[in-house]
Amino acid sequence: MMKTVSHRFSQHTTQYHLGAALADLDKFVNPQRSVLLVDEHVDQHYASQLAGWKKIIVPAGEDNKNMAVVGQLIDQLAALEADRKTTLVGIGGGMCTDVTGFVAAIYMRGVPFGFVPTTLLAQVDASLGGKNGVSQGMHKNLLGTIRQPDFILFDYTLPRTMPPAEWHNGFAEIIKYACIQDEALFHFLETNVDKALQGDVAVLQYLVERSVDTKTRIVLEDEFETGVRRWLNFGHTLGHAVEKLEHIGHGEAVSIGMVAASRLSEMKKGFPAAETERLVRLLQAYQLPVKLTSDKQQVFDIFRLDKKREKDFIHFVLLERIGQATTEPILLTELQQLLEKL
Repeated sequence: MMKTVSHRFSQHTTQYHLGAALADLDKFVNPQRSVLLVDEHVDQHYASQLAGWKKIIVPAGEDNKNMAVVGQLIDQLAALEADRKTTLVGIGGGMCTDVTGFVAAIYMRGVPFGFVPTTLLAQVDASLGGKNGVSQGMHKNLLGTIRQPDFILFDYTLPRTMPPAEWHNGFAEIIKYACIQDEALFHFLETNVDKALQGDVAVLQYLVERSVDTKTRIVLEDEFETGVRRWLNFGHTLGHAVEKLEHIGHGEAVSIGMVAASRLSEMKKGFPAAETERLVRLLQAYQLPVKLTSDKQQVFDIFRLDKKREKDFIHFVLLERIGQATTEPILLTELQQLLEKL
């Protein structure tokens, strides 16, 4: 059954339409005052459900998350005579929702926007929290804004059209939430591997809604990332570097990053090695990579411009135990030495 939940962030209220259907999008936003920004692959599957809407096709792939594509989308919005009351609706995975939110923040100094995340990863992570942006050169999400959407429509059937690799990417972010704050979710993931991988809708609904609840609770407490929101970066500092170097999926890179962060947690916080191995087994069960094979000097070079760096430190997210994260500033020189031990 569909339900709508409202969350009041510091400057904006966002409505989550949980269990809604893409075909019912016109119940939540006026088609006459909206422009859809639709991922090119998503349009191939769902164009018939979007007939009659003004639509711009967004090129798929992380490599298109850049200012050149942003400029092309803005030119097309201007050609459609979109004005300051026009609502932009991003329909696609994390790349599409990130770019839509960023364009909405700068077009005519800001227009309303909403999301229909179509991948598991976008439903449990990318569409939530208000961070939107694009990459610059080797640096992922170097340009961006924090601005909340008017609404997010969660249609749990949409991820069914994802290619297999995208399934695994989504599970990486769900495992992250389990690591940083939800040991019970970690156990659920361990005992429901087959159903989750087979796309059991009831299991997916539970995983999505539990992840949405965890991330929203953290963002409501620390919207602008001065404290606990940093925990959401568990596995991401190294993961973003690996993603740019190896051109692999975001979830795959985060998986490698989480294992590395767990090894660092052993060195810095006394995190049990047996718990790292438990995490490795869970990631492998969801068919995610766990071994860091990238050039470590290149990884470190990307660290140096990480958004979590302050002067000579990086605020690194570590684990005290499964279900409990902590943040510790680590000197870049020490981090380089620790990286060599991984």
